[in-house]
Amino acid sequence: MRLTRVVMSLLLLPIALGLLFACGKKEENGAQAAFNNTLFLAGSSTLAPTISQLAELFRQEYQTWDQVDSSLPAGEIQISVATGGSGAGARAVLDGTANFGMLARAAREAERDALSDYRELKVGIDALMIAVHRDNPLAGKRTDLTAAEVRRIFSGEISRWHELDPELPNEEIVLLVRDVGGGAHGVFQNTVMERTDVSDRAVQVPSMSGLVTRLAGNRQAIGYASYGVAEAHRDQLAVFSLDGVAPTEDSIMSGSYPVSRPLVLIWNGELSTTEQAFLNYLSSPIGARIIGEMGFLPLI
Repeated sequence: MRLTRVVMSLLLLPIALGLLFACGKKEENGAQAAFNNTLFLAGSSTLAPTISQLAELFRQEYQTWDQVDSSLPAGEIQISVATGGSGAGARAVLDGTANFGMLARAAREAERDALSDYRELKVGIDALMIAVHRDNPLAGKRTDLTAAEVRRIFSGEISRWHELDPELPNEEIVLLVRDVGGGAHGVFQNTVMERTDVSDRAVQVPSMSGLVTRLAGNRQAIGYASYGVAEAHRDQLAVFSLDGVAPTEDSIMSGSYPVSRPLVLIWNGELSTTEQAFLNYLSSPIGARIIGEMGFLPLI
């Protein structure tokens, strides 16, 4: 689908767009001093493509805000989406430069406490799957890895494939991880690495799609792939069970697969009419369908 009107800006600091979007302004006393026809969402690169697609469908269906709600002016619907990581999304809401923050992890206590009236909507569940290039020799020998083995690999304790298994080649392991500002980094650290740090040899990739693209193009690499993104690259990757639990829809939804994460929209305070209208659209059967089509497990 062409995102002709939705701006997918790949930004490391989406907060800088705040001067362009006076969209953090909420309704005061039941009325807006000046109508703003733009909504701005910032944060997770995992969640951004899904929100962008829903934003485009919303715009195509209604075109102008008065078609959504007759009490609104006839301004053209504009919804902008910028990436930069879950932390950046939370900061953008705190700074008032975004209507919604997109998080691919649970909001941290400090992020919730920093907002005067924290609100959230969990729209889906994602999982991180340990994966290698389909032609990696490990894929032909193993279908399961233990969390302890994964920690040894990603900490750098095991740096060559034959150190994991003498029958594997004596080749360097290339580690691919999300950048520290991404929600995936925090989930992987907390659920798999625990108190062990990821090796500083690991290549930090600023988006999940970029990480999976690198993983699918490097026979010596190992990384973690978002459930939704990995599903789209199944023919290029080999995915492992973790401690005997395969990352299936049932295991992720039940919580038995340990490396899962919520996909969350956060905001501060009461919603304006335009914000509520878009959130209602996301929460509709259309929203659940798109979230599922993008490879995630919908919660709405």
